[in-house]
Amino acid sequence: MSPSQTAGRTRREARASTATNLRAGSECKDRRMAPKPSTTLLILGASGDLTSRLLLPGIATLLRAQPARRVDIVGADLRELDEVEWQTRVRTALQLDGVLGSGAKTALGGTRYVAADATDPKALQALIDSIACDRLVIYFALPPHVTELVCGALEQIGVPEGTILAIEKPFGDSLEAAQRLNALVTRIVPEDRIFRIDHFLGLHTVLNLLGLRFTNRLLEPVWDRDSISRVEILYDETVTLEGRAGYYDRNGALRDMIQSHLLQIMALIAIEPVASVSARDLRDAIGQVLRASSIVDPVKHTRRARYTSGSIEGREVPDYVAEEGVDAKLGTETLAEVQVEVATARWAGVPFILRSGKSLAGIRKRAIIHWKPPAHVPEGFGGHDTPDRLVIDFKPDGFELHITTNGEGDPFTLEQTVLRGELGGGALLPYGEVLASILDSDPRLAVRGDAAEQCWRIVEPVLRTWQRDEVPMHEYRAGSKGPRGWRTNA
Repeated sequence: MSPSQTAGRTRREARASTATNLRAGSECKDRRMAPKPSTTLLILGASGDLTSRLLLPGIATLLRAQPARRVDIVGADLRELDEVEWQTRVRTALQLDGVLGSGAKTALGGTRYVAADATDPKALQALIDSIACDRLVIYFALPPHVTELVCGALEQIGVPEGTILAIEKPFGDSLEAAQRLNALVTRIVPEDRIFRIDHFLGLHTVLNLLGLRFTNRLLEPVWDRDSISRVEILYDETVTLEGRAGYYDRNGALRDMIQSHLLQIMALIAIEPVASVSARDLRDAIGQVLRASSIVDPVKHTRRARYTSGSIEGREVPDYVAEEGVDAKLGTETLAEVQVEVATARWAGVPFILRSGKSLAGIRKRAIIHWKPPAHVPEGFGGHDTPDRLVIDFKPDGFELHITTNGEGDPFTLEQTVLRGELGGGALLPYGEVLASILDSDPRLAVRGDAAEQCWRIVEPVLRTWQRDEVPMHEYRAGSKGPRGWRTNA
């Protein structure tokens, strides 16, 4: 038995006999007699925006879909919150359409909050010792540097057997930091109990992408460099900083969205055929794509921009640099675009264009597959010069197939006909899907350690180039489609 396992066993035996944590201990003693095991979700950084805005509502959708699930919620952070304030926060976040479901009521009844410094080994030890349960999930709703400090403390004190670590992106803030953090967390628990969170990769979205490509005879034969001219992956948002300057101003659009979410979506689009949709096959295939990917010329193949004052849906938006908490000297971009090349026989020469930005005219979360024009169009046809394309929308999931057909009224004039379809979606919010996968120990929605490192390797040359100001900072008015001259496809 390893020292970490021995430490975990010793603590469990001590918790079984101690009477100092009556509230948590007596509840867990009763649960150990129940037929189904319970899970405690310990949220570090629980007083932050992510917990109330995304994580707890995700839990609510999970408990509504599966009310028999038992999830006890313990929040912890440096900030002092009394019981009433914490209960109010949790109740508000767990309500769906103003209703608190039976599963959510059970979770609310057992939740508690602890003011503690999780980077202090003694304080963290006391916090974990106060949680006696069948299985512990530690959720890091923390900035990368704080996550690393907490993991350092966990390495010192050990964790109970079976503990799962769920770590929010970004995983580190550089390739070196990601490698260091990977080495650290795998000394605490095995890789299969580390969930690096990418909530953009909901299970239904992943399966929809794979199903659309691999189970359709029409698409699979033309999914390569011989038929496709380029691929675009877009994530345009209308939201501004929303009070998140402390995080966003030190990361920007490239780190916040492209380094994590969009590179993962690109890898799913570009993967080779898989034998199964098991976690191992999918993650191996994703890793293969990322290892083959690079931004060949960061000066030529990247663009960045920042929004100025404008109006979005009747709401006035100030200049980004005038937003509260923004440091203009950091030169943070709010819109980023990169061109990635995937050096494989299937994709050589096909540019993958990844773009994400805030304060834009509309919301676009989609991938666009642009096919090459046909080798020959019979003489006599005219009126059409737009190649066919497939648009895959995310959240809600759907697709549009733009294909060339004979024009209405004049069969010699070609035009685009659009075929639309909806793709299956789940009842859970993205964080609900993520939490379900964690509780079920299904790592398909988690980013593997090597993939996290490869994503940083791909973008670091761009970060260095931008830090040297070798790529100009464009500007665009808040509420517009982006800087003048940037290509914007539907």
